[in-house]
Amino acid sequence: MSLLRKGQQWGTFARIWHIFDATWQDPYRSAPLIKKYLMGLYKPIYHPMNDCGDHVIVINSKQIALRGDEWQKRVYFHHTTYCGGATWTLAWELHSKDPTMIVKKAVYSSMDGNLQRRYTMQRLHIFPDDNVPKEMLENVSNQIRQLRRVPVRLYDIPQEQQAQIPRLIKYPADYELK
Repeated sequence: MSLLRKGQQWGTFARIWHIFDATWQDPYRSAPLIKKYLMGLYKPIYHPMNDCGDHVIVINSKQIALRGDEWQKRVYFHHTTYCGGATWTLAWELHSKDPTMIVKKAVYSSMDGNLQRRYTMQRLHIFPDDNVPKEMLENVSNQIRQLRRVPVRLYDIPQEQQAQIPRLIKYPADYELK
């Protein structure tokens, strides 16, 4: 085999590291996108029995956003295998205990229930903030684009740009906002 072919084969089967910022993202809509890179579905050599997936680093999982009132209504089930060991945990309770768990469960449930699912999940690295070890950041070569743009807050905009925003209502000087 020529050196060129060996290089192509190495590049094809090499594991690439991707990074995904979960700030203001819905984990259940982001999960299929993360799954695509974890399992290697975007690669031309993909086969369900071929382990060709990549590593994915998810940062800022503490700042995820669920739609509507899912924080109060989404329930996670756990059973200890003992009699009467069933527990149901609301999303906001689970998120306050472990901020990475909701993203992990969303990605896990989006994958098909095959034998490689648990081994594929070992390549998913979730961090509650953007403090990622340097050893992992050195390997990252791709950033996965967010599904939803993060809106800019008014206090993040400089005063000069705030002054240029057109005002709809000009309040009198003695008016008190309540």
